[in-house]
Amino acid sequence: MRSTELGVRAAAAAVRSGEVTAAALVEACLDRIRAVDPAIKAWIHLDETGARAAARAADAAVRPGATLGVLHGVPIGVKDIIDVAGMPTTAGARAFAHTRPTRDATCVARLRAAGAIVLGKTHTTQFAYRDPAPTANPWNPAHTPGGSSSGSAAAVAARTVPVALGSQTVGSILRPAAYTGIVGLKGTNGLVPLDGVVPLGYSLDHIGPLARSVEDAALVLSVMAGRSLAPEPLEAPRLAVARELFDRAEPELLKHLEGVIARLATAGARVEEVRLPPSFANLAEAALVILETEAAAYHEPAFAEHASDYGRGMAEMIARGLKRPGIEYVAANRTRARFREEIVPLLAQHDALLSPTAPAAAPAGLAWTGDASLCQPWSTIGAPSISLPSGVSGAGLPFALQLAQAPGADTRLLGAAVWCERTLGPAAPPPLPR
Repeated sequence: MRSTELGVRAAAAAVRSGEVTAAALVEACLDRIRAVDPAIKAWIHLDETGARAAARAADAAVRPGATLGVLHGVPIGVKDIIDVAGMPTTAGARAFAHTRPTRDATCVARLRAAGAIVLGKTHTTQFAYRDPAPTANPWNPAHTPGGSSSGSAAAVAARTVPVALGSQTVGSILRPAAYTGIVGLKGTNGLVPLDGVVPLGYSLDHIGPLARSVEDAALVLSVMAGRSLAPEPLEAPRLAVARELFDRAEPELLKHLEGVIARLATAGARVEEVRLPPSFANLAEAALVILETEAAAYHEPAFAEHASDYGRGMAEMIARGLKRPGIEYVAANRTRARFREEIVPLLAQHDALLSPTAPAAAPAGLAWTGDASLCQPWSTIGAPSISLPSGVSGAGLPFALQLAQAPGADTRLLGAAVWCERTLGPAAPPPLPR
């Protein structure tokens, strides 16, 4: 197996055992980036000198009796709204928003303390909203990789790095993961500290990993959270299915997921159809009010001076948010609280609620990052959710399923995800040069 095919845990084990050096792993990733990234454009900034130096230090630390971090020698990518000391943070925006931080965001600091090596920064949509990045989908460059964690998803799918960090306010980790055929995970809101991260919606933002297996994603999330999030072992998970969510899927995806559910049931999963509570009908509008208001609150000073430097989608969203009255924001938060109160008991009765991650495979073109509506409920209430690759469409693009659980039940969700992943088998890589 080529070293660029190694996942997070396998790469760390290979470095610890001496099977591969961290230096060789970093060079393999950089070689892979040179080979495929001109077409994909996942990376905006590479720190080759810093990564090589960190790799040499990691290799020097590998000796008998040494205590090594769980990510020792593992290269990572970081979405370009997350601060890495000494590297630019552009947030996908124009020069007025660029910074060069001297401190790592806490999530990055924890990963480095565990031995991870930061290769560089990955492309994001502007301020992690809708105005797209230049990144293309490794499965078909004529299609979007999703957003806003566009570069992180494409980088992992293209085998240029074992794991990359993303952020999700609506669907910005799970949807790109779905479109590029990898695993995207966000934990309960607040699980990973947000300091050193450019905010989009204060109460909606999450940081999470994009990786190529559930257990790799769980390990990285654990490090960022500062506590173990080992998946709970499950023999026969109880899965809920809400048809209101499946009704949004396009016919080919719907047929595919019906087959996936049948496979899971045959393997032992107990599948139960449920109905979402009435408050679900008002949640999407409430989420939009919350997002627009919180984004406007953060961007107001810069927007007053640099409105013309903002992308169209971001500018229109901020302008709407600045006009929203406080009573509308309060009402939206009450709607969110009502849905959370009504959905949590239903989620707690099951190991996960299964739905499509997105209504279809990745759309054609790079001007739109796709429909995030099926990820939005769980981001809005801060519930943990994960996207798993489940197959490939007739057009050769990845399909995916989404699992969600109640806030705080991260390890239960991960247990269900591990079971489903093992039942469905490993995901295929994109058709790039190997």
